[in-house]
Amino acid sequence: MKNSFGHHSDQDLVAVLDGVLDALTDERLRLESPQQRLGLAVAAVRVASRVDAWVQQVLAGVEADEVAVRVHGTSTTTWLADAARLTPREARRLIRAGEGLTKFGLVGEAARTGEVSATQAEAITSVLAELPDEFDSAQVAQGEAMMIAFAHTHNSAELRRLTHHLVEVLSPETVEAREAGRLEREARLAHARRFLTLTDDGHGSVLIRGSLPVVDADPFRKLIDSYAAQITRGLEAADPLQATPSASQRRADALCRLVERHQQASLAPCLGGDRPRLVVTLSYDSLLRQARDARAERGPNRIGGPEAAGTVAGSDGGAVGTTGTGQGIAPSVLRRLLCDADILPIILGGPSEVLDVGRTQRLVTAPIRAALNHRDQGCVFPGCNNPPETCHAHHIVPWWNGGTTALHNLVLLCPHHHAIIEPSHNPTTDRWTLTLRPDGISEIRPPRRVDPHQKPRIHARFLTRRRN
Repeated sequence: MKNSFGHHSDQDLVAVLDGVLDALTDERLRLESPQQRLGLAVAAVRVASRVDAWVQQVLAGVEADEVAVRVHGTSTTTWLADAARLTPREARRLIRAGEGLTKFGLVGEAARTGEVSATQAEAITSVLAELPDEFDSAQVAQGEAMMIAFAHTHNSAELRRLTHHLVEVLSPETVEAREAGRLEREARLAHARRFLTLTDDGHGSVLIRGSLPVVDADPFRKLIDSYAAQITRGLEAADPLQATPSASQRRADALCRLVERHQQASLAPCLGGDRPRLVVTLSYDSLLRQARDARAERGPNRIGGPEAAGTVAGSDGGAVGTTGTGQGIAPSVLRRLLCDADILPIILGGPSEVLDVGRTQRLVTAPIRAALNHRDQGCVFPGCNNPPETCHAHHIVPWWNGGTTALHNLVLLCPHHHAIIEPSHNPTTDRWTLTLRPDGISEIRPPRRVDPHQKPRIHARFLTRRRN
């Protein structure tokens, strides 16, 4: 079809595209065969990709000429995110993709004509950007041509993995040394970027996200795969009415079994004065009721056992089972935990020898630590959400000043806030201070330099508890 739009402005042509898209509705679809519909779908994808590539290059031009800075006083990313209702990440990706098309002209032209898709072009430019700086323009042009040819048979994910092959063809005499250097750089970067986060989603689940270097992730993957394979083998004996778990669900179950096996064997070091395990708090009456329900469900002589999958701490308050982080537990799950649990009674607000060792020893005992974890539920400094296991047991009246190791003289503080609260040997020092109210709630008073009135502050978790 002859191009008859050359005399139109870009704004007019975009308006024409808008009008064409309005006309392309399902109501006017008049195709005679399935083959024609499939052909239309492929052609539409190609046209959409050409439009994407053009948009990316337009944005790259806006960035290069600093148009947004001159007109709106903001970066191109900030302006685009606001004007087009994109996230900053989406805006940056569009701009960077356009910059790649501008830098590598052959790829940009192939994207404009539809020879490669916009996603393929983005993958190709990312590979070309990794080429050694000493490659001359002829080698880079050769690399562009090779990658465009590869795009005829490879998708974007496959194209991104061709960096090593490209260097091997363009500079075979240096490929081994370059590959070794690349792997070393990637190993250092992977180590620096390692992380693991566990975040409560507020709906009964914990979101797990992380990144590990390959050599560390590989044995972890094999452990998960081994437990998942065990689960798969056991599916044959499963209840036929139960839904078959997906592969990802089996991996999640495998992780839970791995943790459970680790707990049962007591392989982990102590954390917060005890081995790592689930701690559930509920009232004594609820404990008896749940235990009776569990016995009724599982039959006689099945409650209790030599190994503890969790610890249930009974207190004199509250009728709902909660974890150490304050999350509620479904009754059915609580009954299952009670079938194989240690029972640790905690009595708060009354005389109990186990909760007071006076001056006989400086460090807290395991029972005192358990009571402390239950009462404070983590660092008591307002705004801090460090869990009990990562906190120190802080003596309110210091041990060196005659303070006792007793529940009424102890609070949980994370290492950072422990350093802030720890009293000075100089009583006139303007520091943060802590007092414990009769109801067991910690009050934090700021120094005068922060608040001349030194109004006491308490953690939000205690406000919630008080309302309940």
